[in-house]
Amino acid sequence: MADFVQLWVYLASTPLFGLTATLLAYVAAQALYERSGQAPWANPVLLSVLLIGSVLLATGTPYPGYFSGAQFVHVLLGPAVVALGWPLWLRRAELRRRGPALLLAALGGGTVAAGSAVAMGAALGLPGEILASLAPKSVTAPVAMGLASSLGGIPAVAALIAVVTGMVGALLATPLFQAMGLRATPGQHGRWAVRGFAIGTAAHGLGTARALQVHPEAGAYAGVALGVQVLLAALLMPLLLPWALPALQRLFGP
Repeated sequence: MADFVQLWVYLASTPLFGLTATLLAYVAAQALYERSGQAPWANPVLLSVLLIGSVLLATGTPYPGYFSGAQFVHVLLGPAVVALGWPLWLRRAELRRRGPALLLAALGGGTVAAGSAVAMGAALGLPGEILASLAPKSVTAPVAMGLASSLGGIPAVAALIAVVTGMVGALLATPLFQAMGLRATPGQHGRWAVRGFAIGTAAHGLGTARALQVHPEAGAYAGVALGVQVLLAALLMPLLLPWALPALQRLFGP
């Protein structure tokens, strides 16, 4: 017991605490995910967040102190997103052939995702900075933070909303597809493509990771949707949102 206390005191006083807590939480969450048969409710990212949050609350550890160690894992987010390009490369000829249809679908899906969130927020009377933070909810958290900052939103709120969006998408996508009758078997390649593109459009990186676990074709098309959504959001949101926000606020205002 004394050795454990000494180890805890040492870890808590160094950046190793955040790094160790992050790695142990994810290993435990991944083990539970595998034991559950990869059930959507046991998403390892969601479970890791809950475990780490519980530890921080129980120990009274401030988030900046935790992140001083966790940042060593955080820097791997960029390479992890880039690695999603490998399934795309394997299907490059097929994706090139379907390019116009995929671009149109991504534009429609992204418009609905951002527009519905901002419209509902305006209907609830949320302030403009929160609406600007809601708009990029379906792109990856780093991009959402950058867009929110340039649009007058709050980067931290945008990151939180993006992560929650990804978690909910990864959790509910499979049951929702089944309820809609959009089932897919190993030989139904078109169905996997549709499912993957839909979850990549709505739930960015976390949804794409889930799609890769389910089927490689679903993962490839989810990666396409993720990349196209980031590109379209970066190009169109700065042009359209300054016009759309005042219009929606006038429409739903008192």
